[in-house]
Amino acid sequence: MMSSDEPVAPLPLAAARSQLAKLQRQYQQTLDRWTPHVLQRWFGTLGLLTIFMLRIVLSQGWYIVCYALAIYLLNLLLAFLQPKFDPSLQDDLMADEIEEGTGDDGPTLPSQRDDEFRPFVRRLPEWQFWLSSTRAVIIALFCTLSEVFDVPVYWPILVVYFCVLFALTMRRQIQHMMKYKYIPFDIGRKTRYGGSN
Repeated sequence: MMSSDEPVAPLPLAAARSQLAKLQRQYQQTLDRWTPHVLQRWFGTLGLLTIFMLRIVLSQGWYIVCYALAIYLLNLLLAFLQPKFDPSLQDDLMADEIEEGTGDDGPTLPSQRDDEFRPFVRRLPEWQFWLSSTRAVIIALFCTLSEVFDVPVYWPILVVYFCVLFALTMRRQIQHMMKYKYIPFDIGRKTRYGGSN
């Protein structure tokens, strides 16, 4: 006989939870196996993106889905290129503190920060960039299977608007990179220790 104070889940619900937990573990194990293979992961995503673009071009539809995917990928790219701790925001916060007079130690002299080592930490790590991009391309591919998302639009306007948006945002990002002197890519050391340069 069962006591009334013990919560008992119905058998089908417990089986479904068990199956869902098993699928989540398998999904995580698959992702963990793919982690060290950076180049292969990106080639796989590029292949999915190529299949998606072929689907758009050959079917001559789903331009809104393509535009939404392009905007989302541009947003991810910008987050990937930006530092986690934005120097312009830190400068604004320091200026606000000086104006309000709320500094803990009172007014301080400006210091030279160019000499200290500050590693570049991305706002969006490469792994999250790849995972979000791949998920977005897969979702966009599935959206092209439904006629609901095939909204008739004049696609050249979307292409021009995206190109202008891309050019403006990348110009602003490059200016920000030049102003605060950071490079989001590991290009290598410019000078050697102990050398003449």
